[in-house]
Amino acid sequence: QVQLVESGGGLVQAGGSLRLSCAASRSTFSIDAIGWYRQVPGKQRELVIIISSGGSTKYADSVKGRFTISRDNAKNTVYLQMNSLKPEDTAVYYCNAVVNYRAYWGQGTQVTVSS
Repeated sequence: QVQLVESGGGLVQAGGSLRLSCAASRSTFSIDAIGWYRQVPGKQRELVIIISSGGSTKYADSVKGRFTISRDNAKNTVYLQMNSLKPEDTAVYYCNAVVNYRAYWGQGTQVTVSS
């Protein structure tokens, strides 16, 4: 099992930046893939960015060039750096981890971008 705790959400103006953190209860080396999804009311949860244990990343086209993911393996923490934020980035952001084909989710953190 993996417990995930997100932090770092909040309100920011368009063009600003935020960094989200996801602290995992086990070593990130033991996690097959970890990353971020987001969801707005009435819509399906969508992939934002994810990184595999091998270091390969997958991005949503809408965030390429603006969002980056990084890992601090010593702290079992993954970060989502979000730059040049747009109002359409407003959503609840969820940390996701996959271990042995099973998905685990954090509780979510709200990101609101004002225009």
